Amino acid sequence: QVQLVESGGGLVQAGGSLRLSCEASGRTFSNYAMGWFRQAPGKEREVVAAISRSGGSTKLADSVKGRFTISSDNAKNTVYLPMNSLKPEDTAVYYCAAERRVGSYSYTTVAAEYDSWGQGTQVTVSS
Repeated sequence: QVQLVESGGGLVQAGGSLRLSCEASGRTFSNYAMGWFRQAPGKEREVVAAISRSGGSTKLADSVKGRFTISSDNAKNTVYLPMNSLKPEDTAVYYCAAERRVGSYSYTTVAAEYDSWGQGTQVTVSS
């Protein structure tokens, strides 16, 4: 399995921005599709974004389209989640996940299909 470490979370006012990073180690990063998930208190974990191994295919949840993006840098073994125009409802623990995948341009949004998970980083948006 690949080891994942998230960073970049914090407290921000509504309308503000944060950029989450997830650095991978232990395996060949370019063999993995990556995803960002979040879980708010009392709610189920939900997908936020996913990106293929190549970085050429991405998916954003409807709730974050136009505000969040996802990108990856295979040279740095890192996937990013820049978040703009943050809302209080974005408050959650954000998790990075990796799924070993053969296809270069595919990804999954199903949490159970991911092989490795980070420890999570808290994002709190105040109103």
